[in-house]
Amino acid sequence: MDTRFLGRSGIEVSALGMGCWAIGGPFWAGEQPLGWGEVDDDESIRAVHRALDLGVSFFDTANVYGAGHSEKILARALAGRRDEVVLATKFGGTFDERTRQVGPDDGSPENLRRSVRDSLRRLGTNRIDLLQLHINGLPIPQALDLIPALEDLVEQGLIRAYGWSTDFPERADAFAAAGRRCATIQADLSVLRGSFAVLPVAAKHDLGVIIRGPLAMGLLGGRYTSTSAALPHDDVRGLSPEWMTYFTDGRPTPEFLARIDGIRDVLTSDGRTLAQGALAWLWAYDERAVPIPGCRTVAQVEENAGALAHGPLTPAQLADVERLMGRA
Repeated sequence: MDTRFLGRSGIEVSALGMGCWAIGGPFWAGEQPLGWGEVDDDESIRAVHRALDLGVSFFDTANVYGAGHSEKILARALAGRRDEVVLATKFGGTFDERTRQVGPDDGSPENLRRSVRDSLRRLGTNRIDLLQLHINGLPIPQALDLIPALEDLVEQGLIRAYGWSTDFPERADAFAAAGRRCATIQADLSVLRGSFAVLPVAAKHDLGVIIRGPLAMGLLGGRYTSTSAALPHDDVRGLSPEWMTYFTDGRPTPEFLARIDGIRDVLTSDGRTLAQGALAWLWAYDERAVPIPGCRTVAQVEENAGALAHGPLTPAQLADVERLMGRA
């Protein structure tokens, strides 16, 4: 239960990873916030250290998180412990490190090579264990044009394997079929909703499945109710972009709160917290799943890592959740 393999790469990771979007701090696309508000870098580093101590060995970031700041914080946190972890980052976004403003996506081989060099510098390492394409809807022909460069980066020893963060099964299928060292797909999935159609693709090609959004952008952490105060405008959930369906105008979307209420008793059975139950559902639903809940405090790390001791839901509990969600 405690470990998974990242598909056909053979790279072994903890069954639970740590998502590092939030520790990047604020960054923007114009006036639209893309981060999770201000962060305490020292607390972020303590959170990474606590995750390591609790057996978490997989850390997932992206070059664009905090306009490079997340990678820099990981470098500080992992100093002297780099060989204890599997480090994943992403490319495709462009940004200005000084202003923390993002630019247009760039899925070109030239940007790929440049991004790898820059990420290695910020991460303070000589290799990236898993490099992921971070443009969800990049047209398939452009994605396939990246494969020779990705394979070359593997041959050079700069990356060990690669994958695509995409919710489109046809894109994942084409990429995995063409890329010999393609090892993973990263998809948005929680017990509430998500990209279920990518899971058969992962099984077909023996890909690892990295789950982003496993706690529904925090809704499954149990903190938010219909009376919660609106989140601040420097939080991506506070000034919600179109894809942020879990929150509307900075508050939880009522539809999802109702879904949580319907399955709360099952998820919190056997002494689990709501968040731990949501992670347990993922492990029960797909044995390849490696959820990467975002954390920026020690307390969040400790709660999420506590799910490992409980393990997956039982088959009966999984069936109950699926029935209550109308998916049975």
